[in-house]
Amino acid sequence: MAMIEAGSDTVPDEAAAMAVAACLFHGFSDPSRLAILRHLALGEHRVVDLTGHLGLAQSTVSKHLACLRDCGLVESRPEGRASMFSLTHPEATLAVLESAERLLSLTGDAVALCPVYGVDGSAMHTSVPAGLAS
Repeated sequence: MAMIEAGSDTVPDEAAAMAVAACLFHGFSDPSRLAILRHLALGEHRVVDLTGHLGLAQSTVSKHLACLRDCGLVESRPEGRASMFSLTHPEATLAVLESAERLLSLTGDAVALCPVYGVDGSAMHTSVPAGLAS
């Protein structure tokens, strides 16, 4: 993770590295953002495409795309009056999502049943959008 030069030695700054990693995972922490990332893994989409696929409001999709762009996970390019959104690092993003799916399959219901972050936990304030439900 993050490394800080200390004289001639390279010393990991574990606290800084964990803070940055937590920021990355916060970007993945919303079901709507995960659904957007999954759809962008299929290729470029406009906001209107994502709203139609996911059944989310335009303002919601735009807000989450701004968050994902700020995190460096998505980028956009103009096309006419619209913007086309895509994954900034598709292979790495897909690898993270695949690893998460693999870990979830190994833990079974443990994550969903977690009293703090589980589906019924107090930290979870959003519902799963239709495009993410399995």
